Amino acid sequence: MNHQKDYTAYEGILQLINQHGFDEIKNSLTKLFNEAMKYERSEVLQAGQYERTKTRNGYANGYKPKKVRTRVGELDLKIPQTRNADFYPSVLERGVRSERALTLTLAEMYVNGVSTRKVSGILQTMCGTEISSTTVSRVSSEMDQELGQWRNRKLGQTPYLILDARYENVRQGGVIVRCSILVALGIRLDGRRTVLGVSVSLSEAEIHWRDFLLSLKERGLHGVEMISSDDHSGLKAALKSTMPSVPWNRCQFHLQQNAGHYAPKKSMRKDIAEDIRCVFNAPNRTEADRLLESVVSKYKKSAPKLSKWMEENIPEGLECFKIPAKFRRRLRTTNMLERLNQEIKRRTRVANMFPNESSALRLISAILMDVSDNWETGRIYLNFD
Repeated sequence: MNHQKDYTAYEGILQLINQHGFDEIKNSLTKLFNEAMKYERSEVLQAGQYERTKTRNGYANGYKPKKVRTRVGELDLKIPQTRNADFYPSVLERGVRSERALTLTLAEMYVNGVSTRKVSGILQTMCGTEISSTTVSRVSSEMDQELGQWRNRKLGQTPYLILDARYENVRQGGVIVRCSILVALGIRLDGRRTVLGVSVSLSEAEIHWRDFLLSLKERGLHGVEMISSDDHSGLKAALKSTMPSVPWNRCQFHLQQNAGHYAPKKSMRKDIAEDIRCVFNAPNRTEADRLLESVVSKYKKSAPKLSKWMEENIPEGLECFKIPAKFRRRLRTTNMLERLNQEIKRRTRVANMFPNESSALRLISAILMDVSDNWETGRIYLNFD
C-alpha cells in the first residue's frame, strides 16, 4: 500500500484555532473527526481513495450522516461506510445510543427511590452529577420517540425469520416479576441481517407472541420462507394462527441439548449426540428421515422415553431441508440470535432490575437498534446470488 497520511486537513484545523480561538472548536472537531475516520477507513481497506492494490480488503461505500453530542456542541459527522469489510471508526464508540438508554434506566431507578448505593455510584460515574426527575422525563421522552419510530418502521420482503425470547426482572406493584422479551431478526433480500422488532410484556406467552407476530405483518413483513426458533411456550400456537403456511424449523442445537435430558445414563449422552448429529447432517430430507427411524429403533429398548421423544420432536428440526443447502448451516439453529441475547444480557445486568416495562423496552431497543444499524451497513450474511 503506497498511500500516505494527508496532514493538510490537520494543519488547517490548527490555523483555524489559532485565528479564532476555541470559539471555532466545534467546527474544528467536526473536520478533525471526519478526516480521521476517512484515514482509518483507508487503513482498514488497505487502499486509499481510488487506489488500485492487490491487498485491498473491501471498498469504500460513501458516508452516513450522524449527529454526535459533545461538550462543545453537536457535531455533524460523516461516518465512512464500507462494502465487503467490517469497519466502524475507533474515534466513535459503538452503541452510544444504548449507553444513553442504560444511563436513563439507572436514573429512573435512582429518581424513583428503588436504587442501591451501587446504582447511584454508577450514575455518578457515568453522568458526573446527580440527575433530576425533570431531566429524566425530558430525555426519556426524546429517546422514546426516536426508538418508537425505529420499532414501528416499515418492513418488506424478508425470506428468513429468526425468533427468540428471554426474560428480565421488572418491578411491578412493589414486587419483582419476570418480564418476557421477544426479539425477531430477519435476513433481507440483499443478504444482510436486520433486527425486525422487539416486544416487552408481562402478558401470557401465546397472547404476547401472537400480538408480536401480527405487529410485524402489519408493518409490512412478507415473503417469509422459513421461521427458525426454539420451542418457546405459546410460540407454536401463535405461529399457527398468524403464519400457518410458513415452515417452522426448531433449533437443532437446542434439540440436541434437550435430548441429553432423556438419556438414562450420562455415559450414553455422547453416542446420542453423535446419532442425532448424523440425522441433522444428512444430505437431504429423505435420508434424514431414514436415519431418524433407525436411531429411534436403536434406543427403543435401552432408552424408551428418549426414543419416543426423538420420534415426536426431532422432525421439527428437519424443516430446514426445504431451503437451499448453502443456507442451511446458518439457519438451522438460532445461534446468531443467542449471541445477540448474550450482548443484551451483558448490558442489562448492570441495571439488574428495571423500574418498569417501558424502561426495559427503551434499553433493549437501543441496544438492538445499534446492532441493526451496524448489520445493515456491514457484511452480507447470505449470498442470494
